[in-house]
Amino acid sequence: MEKQTKGNAEINMHEEMRRAFALLSGKWKLEIMWLLNQRIYRFGELRKAIPGITQHMLTAQLRELEADGLVSRTVFAEVPPRVEYEITSKARGLGPTMQALTAWWNEHGKSVPVKSNARGRKAKGS
Repeated sequence: MEKQTKGNAEINMHEEMRRAFALLSGKWKLEIMWLLNQRIYRFGELRKAIPGITQHMLTAQLRELEADGLVSRTVFAEVPPRVEYEITSKARGLGPTMQALTAWWNEHGKSVPVKSNARGRKAKGS
């Protein structure tokens, strides 16, 4: 991709897009973001909604998304503690991208070969 000039600063759009892709790269981040785009989730609900994800991996992915400002974590002072995750207003800006992906899938998804859903470790009780 060509370098583009914006004001006095040169921007390498290839590098900028690599940074953007890095925010959502990871085995589970897009799935987590898709779910959180629908509603607020508690940790256990997310874990149940994503077959095959481990507690450790869900925690790591949520921490990265939170550090990047795409997910907010709210801890309620209750016993036992309640923690909720939701996407931030910055992440809501990805809504048109998710809608475009949905439209693409609705048009082309049936032509994509079905793969096994076996990702990661099997969840206990599965």
